[in-house]
Amino acid sequence: MIQSIDYAAVAPALIVALAAIGVLLGDAFGVPRRLLGPLSAGALLAAFAAVLALGTGDRRATFCLPDGLRGDGPASCSYVADGFTLTFQGVVLLAAAVVVLLSAQQITDARIPAGEYHFLLLAAVTGALALVAARDLILLVVALETLSLPVFALAGLRRYDGTASEAALKLFLVSVVSAAIMLFGVSLLYGATGAMHLDRIAPALEELPAGLDAVAAAGIVLVLAGFGFKVAAVPFHFWAPDVYQGAPLPVAAFLSVVSKAAGFAGLAIVLSLGFPAYAHVWGPLVAVLAAVTMTLGNLLALRQRTAIRLLAWSSVAQSGYMLAPLAVGTRNLPEAVAATTAYVAFYAVMNLGAFAVVTGFRRRTDERAQAIDTLDDYRGLARRRPLTAAALAFFLICLAGLPPGVMGLFAKVVVFRGVVAGDVVWLAVVMAINTVIGLYYYLLWAARLFGTPAAAAPDTVPGLPVRAAVAATAAGALVLSVAPQVILQTVTAAS
Repeated sequence: MIQSIDYAAVAPALIVALAAIGVLLGDAFGVPRRLLGPLSAGALLAAFAAVLALGTGDRRATFCLPDGLRGDGPASCSYVADGFTLTFQGVVLLAAAVVVLLSAQQITDARIPAGEYHFLLLAAVTGALALVAARDLILLVVALETLSLPVFALAGLRRYDGTASEAALKLFLVSVVSAAIMLFGVSLLYGATGAMHLDRIAPALEELPAGLDAVAAAGIVLVLAGFGFKVAAVPFHFWAPDVYQGAPLPVAAFLSVVSKAAGFAGLAIVLSLGFPAYAHVWGPLVAVLAAVTMTLGNLLALRQRTAIRLLAWSSVAQSGYMLAPLAVGTRNLPEAVAATTAYVAFYAVMNLGAFAVVTGFRRRTDERAQAIDTLDDYRGLARRRPLTAAALAFFLICLAGLPPGVMGLFAKVVVFRGVVAGDVVWLAVVMAINTVIGLYYYLLWAARLFGTPAAAAPDTVPGLPVRAAVAATAAGALVLSVAPQVILQTVTAAS
């Protein structure tokens, strides 16, 4: 059977995939390394233009079941380009473009092979774009692995660095284990329901015989655990701090924002479209995961003395906030998905901004691998680099959820409202306590920027691409703090 393909629907992922192959071939045939970064960024922006074009039209779908396999129900499609998909694809592409800007300096400083780096980065982005559009379990798993496998290679591209090799190995082992767990869960669900498409799994679960109830519940828990590894939710988080510290900083930023955004999109898709009948199973489990994740992440962030590990544990804590709205189960589920989506979009801007400043401030080379790393090294940055310090302080205030970082405040309010509307009041109390804990370490770091500089305070001059990344994320944070409704209205309509 030969199916027609809607190439317009798959255009964003197709553009990035072709660009990945083109970058690799260009590097092999002698294209100057300095051009590979602009080519990658150009491909990402072209894919974003395709997303905008798709957003002006109707919902599109492709890779659908042939007529003979549809049965009496509507057509089931594996790839769907609807408002939810396009929203997440836009976030992924813009965040990946910022990561490309951050990568230019790291590729030069750490002598990373540019062709392989950009190929792997674009391959991972292709997986993320396919993941947020997937509507069957097979495509979800394949897209998730297409996203995950290139990233561990990216983490280990600094071949002379033992820390990077350790980070790559740890990330690889986690990816293999999480893939095995998820595939086992998928096999149980297929055995119980006889379906792979989410729009067929959902009604099958509603009419499931009592004897298969435990099988389906186990499958759902295992699929949830697989996504828990990807989004660094406790107790599946143990890889995150060491990998963030060992990998090149742009790769850590990619894991923290792009990979996390795609993981949460996939989780929201399977819970809301495939498993609503079993909300009584996954709802309480997600609530416990959210509470433990944000609490452990914040408590361990308090103990950190280096910027990258603080951002790593902060990222773990932020995963807890993103999980929280999904704990409501089927009660107000569309609003809960919208709350998670909005938080992911806001978080992408402010966290990428913090990573951009850290990347420019710590130019990591062989000779100065640990020269600029601790939080005390940022003391007095406002006197040496006032604009950079102001940008970092603003990003930290946004992450803390305090004015004038209104975007961070709105993100917290949206999540709180989603949780309270779902009557998970105890989780809202835990979130309130954790928000106060987060205030301490974010503000403590921000206060150091304006303190008295150390006697031998290190200083670096960020390259032009990094300055452009800081400026772009700062501008985005300012715009979203003035007009947060841009995100809120978009995700509400999409969800």
